[in-house]
Amino acid sequence: MKLTVLIDNNTLIDRYFLGEPGLSFLIQDGSTQVLFDVGYSNAFIVNAQKMGKNLLKSDFVVLSHGHLDHTWGLDPLLKLYTEAIIESTLLKRPALIAHPDVFKTKSIDGLNEIGCTISESKLEKHFDVNLTKKPFWLTDKLVFLGEIERTNNFENRAPLGEVHAEGGAQPDFLLDDSALAYKAEDGLIIITGCSHSGICNIVEYAKKVCRQKKVVDVIGGFHLMDPSKETLDNTLQYFRKLQPDALHACHCVDLTSKIALSLVANLHEVGVGLSLEYK
Repeated sequence: MKLTVLIDNNTLIDRYFLGEPGLSFLIQDGSTQVLFDVGYSNAFIVNAQKMGKNLLKSDFVVLSHGHLDHTWGLDPLLKLYTEAIIESTLLKRPALIAHPDVFKTKSIDGLNEIGCTISESKLEKHFDVNLTKKPFWLTDKLVFLGEIERTNNFENRAPLGEVHAEGGAQPDFLLDDSALAYKAEDGLIIITGCSHSGICNIVEYAKKVCRQKKVVDVIGGFHLMDPSKETLDNTLQYFRKLQPDALHACHCVDLTSKIALSLVANLHEVGVGLSLEYK
């Protein structure tokens, strides 16, 4: 499996790509191509084209959750698909995989919409939409985890804004926040978006779904932005005990949290242009 970072808050030095406060990974597992999140703008498309990556060949588009920094790139992606059809360029019709709550309106602090701005009904014209709370295997080794079990008492304890449904606005605990897990030869590779459901909860649920204990790497957002002392201390204790081979914390992880993580695990730099390969 090969993972390439198309969008992150940071770019690698001497690599001339665009960065933005968002996330997008391109994953290749054998003949299957997966686009995991689409960032905030068209920057992931610009970067992919510069890298020589053909997004028109994607078999799956997976959304980790509904926030703007992971879904607002859908609009330029649909433009890319539409222009390919106009120009008679070969493209696949991908399946879109996400949690059923991913398209609900989300708001926070006077911002009336921080969720996905394209409806499920419109996306169905371009994707085979599959919304599921249950794990969904994209390949025999790569799984979308669905709704994450929340089993500890130090993560996801406070809502982030509100989610709007038929019953009105409710505190948003980001039930739609999910992740991917890959069963490599030596253990699990866990791929996250923002980890609003809790990075430790995600790792534990991935181990349960995949029936494996060894974690080789965790790459993505850990949602450690000015975390409470309790949350950070428990997260550090968790990874100290877990002892993964590597951590690639990015996107929504502040410097203080990265420094702290580096003291308990083998932390690596992440930026647009990074490619990782796992057997």
